[in-house]
Amino acid sequence: MTDQKQIRNFCIIAHIDHGKSTLSDRLLEFTGTVEKRKMQNQILDTMELEREKGITIKLAPARMEYDYTPITPPNPPLKRGGTYVLNLIDTPGHVDFNYEVSRSLAAVEGAILLVDATQGVQAQTIANLFLAIEEDLEIIPVLNKIDLPAADVPARTKEIVKLIGCDPKEVLAVSGKTGEGVEALLDAIVKRIPAPKGNTDANPRALIFDSFYDDYRGVMAYIRMVDGLLEKGSKIEMIGTSARAEVLEIGAVTPNGLKPSPEFSTGQIGYVVTGLKDISACRVGDTITSGTPPNPPLKRGVTSPLPGYKDVKPMVFAGMFPQEGNDFQKLREAIERLKLNDSALIYEPEHSPALGYGFRCGLLGMLHLEILKERLEREFNLELVVTVPSVAYQVHQRSKEMIIIKSPLDLPDPSHIDFIEEPWVKLDIVTPTDYVGAVMQLVQDRRGTYKNTEYLSENRAILHYEIPLSMIIVDFYDKLKGVTAGYASMNYEVIDYREANVVRMNILVAEDTVDAFATLVYRDEADKAGRRIVKSLKESIPRANFVIKLQAAVGGKIVASERISAVRKDVTANLYGGDVTRKRKLLEKQKKGKAKMLAHGKGKVNIPTNAYLNVLKR
Repeated sequence: MTDQKQIRNFCIIAHIDHGKSTLSDRLLEFTGTVEKRKMQNQILDTMELEREKGITIKLAPARMEYDYTPITPPNPPLKRGGTYVLNLIDTPGHVDFNYEVSRSLAAVEGAILLVDATQGVQAQTIANLFLAIEEDLEIIPVLNKIDLPAADVPARTKEIVKLIGCDPKEVLAVSGKTGEGVEALLDAIVKRIPAPKGNTDANPRALIFDSFYDDYRGVMAYIRMVDGLLEKGSKIEMIGTSARAEVLEIGAVTPNGLKPSPEFSTGQIGYVVTGLKDISACRVGDTITSGTPPNPPLKRGVTSPLPGYKDVKPMVFAGMFPQEGNDFQKLREAIERLKLNDSALIYEPEHSPALGYGFRCGLLGMLHLEILKERLEREFNLELVVTVPSVAYQVHQRSKEMIIIKSPLDLPDPSHIDFIEEPWVKLDIVTPTDYVGAVMQLVQDRRGTYKNTEYLSENRAILHYEIPLSMIIVDFYDKLKGVTAGYASMNYEVIDYREANVVRMNILVAEDTVDAFATLVYRDEADKAGRRIVKSLKESIPRANFVIKLQAAVGGKIVASERISAVRKDVTANLYGGDVTRKRKLLEKQKKGKAKMLAHGKGKVNIPTNAYLNVLKR
């Protein structure tokens, strides 16, 4: 059993692309957890998608054993040496996966606040710092990428000191790539991060901070032992769901695989194999407990649950439909599997006359939607159609009833609506001062309300805005990067609902309404939005033997239209000589034939998948 005083639990938090995964690699290498010859980049990013995109999507725990010798003696509270167990949780950096970060922070005592020495403090740096402060964690500020020529350690140190009010000497400088400064960081982790607190003699309590399903062993959970001891073969219960199981296996998570152990003690972070087949029985945020010999039935109330996680509320909703109708059950099972370790995902069945049966999925943002779609297609071999995303609106009806709609198709008849409210967010944008004017113009064009500006340094500012969520979920981040030459970053948080003048816009293809393209738009921007969509469809839908009309309509009014010309056979090719009326006669006959084809239902338009995706991007 590991001495509780020799355990250090910590995570790395940072803005996206500030080098969390690279620094994790060096920590694993310096502690000898992974042999140098077996090292590879992003070793904790096990998903193919994470490696391709170069980002962390899922939190990843890893246990390291570190033979510690203090760099700067004397250190009375610590041994001169000894083996310390370091439990690291690598976290995502993108705002869409902020919930993963909050779960990681609840399982540790300390956090490495990582800042890129070339880019400085970014929006997600600040957001993650506040989450860590809320959990009362020990913060170790670290500047990364000091090996790069553009690194400005003194200036970035000043930014960190201004942000958290620490002593400049407490800010460490490292290079995750070369390993410079990593030994000093390991020394700081042992010295500054407190050992976990917990009662080793109490009834066992373990917090579930992630879970997933294994085809052969059932539900597996990542846990943090808060109190007591769990042993292989123990009878356990999930306090929240009342599900009971047996500990089939328990142990530590290492980059070399799972490392089983006969028992798991207070303060440790690892995994447990439950054998449960019901994936909803082992929820993230639940507490695992066990009966003591006098209480084999696990009496209710014997062990109090640990504080779980607040329910996250997805704010972006999109329909997901299988291209093949008989894949609906396969899609259901796939989403259920992903839901187990993605607590931010919610879903409910949905039917579309055009797309058949599918699911309306609630997500945290557009990257979350993109990742979900990619995982479903890659891991479960599905081909999907994704509808235009929307936010959740509160519709107040004349009957005084309030309903929440997640799809434009759910909007009641306008005669029944009193008013509609949409979600607003607090938006923080970190940008070089040279681009402040361009950022202000962009946010103003998106209906944003300016609040104030703070300055991190002479040439870096934080702009604070309030803005409708619908204005930033699709392409705002790309536009922001465009107007700031890639230097700006953003973070947002939902604050409240406010009244909005929105209407439902339908898209008609060959005079048939396509539900998948329906969207809610501001009344004064309906024509502009309609033109964008029909233009995108004109570029995506192949020509047919008849003219295809593309229309955007609000109520009975057409606000935008385009036409895709017909593919025509040259019926006059075999004509030679004669009067011009012969040519006109053949062309007129062809024209009547195409009109008849359309009238008799032979003019059905097959909309390709890429057309849906192109509209989604627009």
